[in-house]
Amino acid sequence: MQIICICQKKVVILQPHYKLPKNTTMKNTKNSTNAKTNAKTRSRHAGIWIMIVAAVVLEAISCTMYFTSRAAIRHEAEQRAKTELRKAELEIELHTIEMETAAKTLAKLTEKHLDHPDSIFADTRLTVSTLRANTSLAVAFVPDFFHGLRFYEACSSKFSQDSIYTRNIGSADHDYTQMEWYQNGFVHDSCWWCDPYLDDSGSQTFVVSCSCPVKNAKGETVAVVCVDMSLSDLKNISEYLQVYPNSYYTIRSSAGTEIVPVPDTVPGRKYNIYQEEIDATGWHIEVIIPEEELFRDLNHIGKIVGILMLLGLIVLALIVVYSTRTTQKMIAFAEKNQRMEGELEVAQTIQKAMLPKVFPPFFDRRDLNIFGMVDPAKEVGGDLYDFYVRHNKLFFCVGDVSGKGVPAALVMATTRSLFRSITAHEEEPSAIVHKINCALCDQNDQNMFLTLFLGVLDCRTGELAFCNAGHNAPVSIQSSEFSVQSLEVKANLPLGIEPEFVFQAQKLPMSKNDLLFIYTDGLTEAENKRHEQYGDERMLRAIGNCRLQIADCSPRKLIEAMKADVTRFVDGAQQSDDLTMLAIRYQQDAIIMRNDIQQIPTLAEWIDSLGIPEELNMPVNLALEEAVSNVMLYAYPEVKNGQVLVEFVRSQIAGEQAHEQIIFTITDSGIPFDPTQQPPADTSLSVEERAIGGLGIHLVMQLMDEVKYERVEDKNVLTLVKKL
Repeated sequence: MQIICICQKKVVILQPHYKLPKNTTMKNTKNSTNAKTNAKTRSRHAGIWIMIVAAVVLEAISCTMYFTSRAAIRHEAEQRAKTELRKAELEIELHTIEMETAAKTLAKLTEKHLDHPDSIFADTRLTVSTLRANTSLAVAFVPDFFHGLRFYEACSSKFSQDSIYTRNIGSADHDYTQMEWYQNGFVHDSCWWCDPYLDDSGSQTFVVSCSCPVKNAKGETVAVVCVDMSLSDLKNISEYLQVYPNSYYTIRSSAGTEIVPVPDTVPGRKYNIYQEEIDATGWHIEVIIPEEELFRDLNHIGKIVGILMLLGLIVLALIVVYSTRTTQKMIAFAEKNQRMEGELEVAQTIQKAMLPKVFPPFFDRRDLNIFGMVDPAKEVGGDLYDFYVRHNKLFFCVGDVSGKGVPAALVMATTRSLFRSITAHEEEPSAIVHKINCALCDQNDQNMFLTLFLGVLDCRTGELAFCNAGHNAPVSIQSSEFSVQSLEVKANLPLGIEPEFVFQAQKLPMSKNDLLFIYTDGLTEAENKRHEQYGDERMLRAIGNCRLQIADCSPRKLIEAMKADVTRFVDGAQQSDDLTMLAIRYQQDAIIMRNDIQQIPTLAEWIDSLGIPEELNMPVNLALEEAVSNVMLYAYPEVKNGQVLVEFVRSQIAGEQAHEQIIFTITDSGIPFDPTQQPPADTSLSVEERAIGGLGIHLVMQLMDEVKYERVEDKNVLTLVKKL
C-alpha cells in the first residue's frame, strides 16, 4: 500500500497543469498547452544534463570502488564464510536436538514401561519412525535387569520410511556395557554425545551416539537410551560449507576427535580458517578457504567496474527516454489500485452480509437474547461469528483465522459455510468441530489455522454443549450468583493443523438470565500507544462493572460498553487485529417435574411467575394441571423416575390477523401416547353411564385455542397454545 500511495503522489506532482480552472477561455487553454510544451522541452534538457553529471559521478565512483574493492571483497568473503558456517551450525544443531529429543522421549516412555519389556520394543519402533533420518536407536538395560536375560538391548533400525527392523541385539558377543555411550549414561544425568565409532549391530556404519539415562522410581539408572547419527549424514549436512570451489570443512568432537576428517591440503598454500562451536554438542565445525580463492575476482575488477558504469548509463538513459511511458504506467497502476480498493469494498460488503446483522435475531422467541459484532483491522478480516436455531437448539460459533486480509477472509467464509452445512445434520459439538477441521486441513497449502469456539444450547433444558478449538475461554455471567468468571475449557488444537486430532467436548448447565460472552484475542490483545495490552483482568473487571452499573445488562448493552471501554484504553492507537464479540443470554422459562402427582401444585407458583394476564391464570393453570396429570398417568404407567419438562414461550404472530400468544410445551420420555387421538368424552351422559377417562384432555382442548401432539426423537411433545 505504501508503494501505491507514493505512486499516487507522483502522479499529482507530474501533472499539475492538467486541471483547468473554472470559466477558462480558449486563449487560456492555448497558453496552458504552450506551457506544457515548454515544460517538456525543459525536462528533456534537464535529462541531458542529468546524464552528463551522472556520467562524471559514475566515473568517480568507479575509481573509488576500484581502490576500495579489495578490502571490501575480503571482508565480504569473511562474512560469507562465517554466515555459511553459522547456517551449518544451526542445521547440525537442528539434527542433534532432534536426536536428543528422541532420546529423552524414549527415556520417558521406557521409565513408564519398565515392568513391560515387550512394550519397550514398541516404544523404540514408534520413536524411530518420527525421525527424519534413517538411523537406529536402542534401550540398553543394566545386566540381569530382567531375570533370565544377562544382556537386554531393545533396538529399532530405520532403513526407509516403510522399513523398520526391531530386535534385541544384546548378547555376550555384543557387550554394550563396554561402549562409551552406555557408560556416559551413568556419568551424565542428561543427553551426552560420544566419540565416533563403528556400530556393527545397530546402524552398521560409523556413527556418533547420543545417550540418555533411564531411571527407576528410586532415581537409579537402570538403562541407557542410545540414538545414532551416522557420520555420512553429518557429512551430507555440512557439504554446502564448500562456499568456494577449493574450500574444505571438518567437524571435531569436544575431545578433538575428527568426526568429519580434514582432507589433504596443498603444501605451501595459505589458508583462512573459520571456526564455530556447536552449542548443543560441544563439537567444533571449521571451514578452510584457500587465500587465492578469496581474491580471484580481483583480476577482473576493472572489467566489472567498467561494465557496471556502462550499465548505469544505459539505465539512466532509458529512464530519461521512457519517463513519459513510466508516468503513464504509474497512472494505470494508480487506476488499477483504485479498482482493487473498489473490489475490496465489495468483498467487505459481501463478508458483512455473511454475518448475522439483524438484532434481535429471533422475533418469535423470548428465550434467547443475542448480540454480536465484528470490527476488522483491515478492509476484510478473518474473524467470524454465526448462529441459528434448529430443532429448538441454538447452534453458534466464534472463530479467529490466523493472519489478516483476503486470505484470512477466504478461510473465514469457508468456515462459516462448513458450520452451516455440517450443523444442518449434526448436533454433537466435537463431531462438528472434527468435520470442520478435516475440511480445513485438506489442501491447506498456506498453513493457515483457525481458533474456534462452537456451542449447542438446548433451549428447552438450558444445557450448553460446547467444544473449544484453541480459542480464548468465554466469560460466564451467572445471574443466580452474580459472578463473572472465565469458563474452564479444554483448549484442544486449533483447526487446520492436525486432521486426526480428537476434539473433546464439554457441557455446562445454564440457568435463566445467564449470559455467555465470547470474544477473539483482538479484545484482550488490543494495545495502546505505550504497547500495553488490554488483558484478561481488565476485561473481567469491565464486564463486572457493566453487570453492576447497567440495570438491564443485555447482550447489546454489554458489547457496546466493552467496545467503548477498549476504545478508551487504546486511545487512538492503530488497531492491529480483528475484534469480535458475541453475547448470548438464555431467558427460557421452564420447569422440570418428577413423575409424581404430588408435584402438580408447583405448577401454580410457576405460572404466577410468568407474568401472563391475570384473567388467564385460572384457565391456563387448570389446563396445564390436566395435561401434566395425563402424562404422568399414561406416559409413565410403570416408571417412577421419569421427568416431565414444561416450557413457556410468549410470541408475536404477524400478518393481517396479528396477535400475541402464549405457548406451553410439555415433553416426556415415556411410551408413545397421543392424548388428542382419544375418543371425545360424551358430557351428555350421566357420571354412571360415562366411560372412565377422556374428560381431562377434553377440558384441555376446551380451555386452549390449539392442542397439538408430536413424537420427536423418542419423546412425546404436547403443545398448548392460547391467544391473548
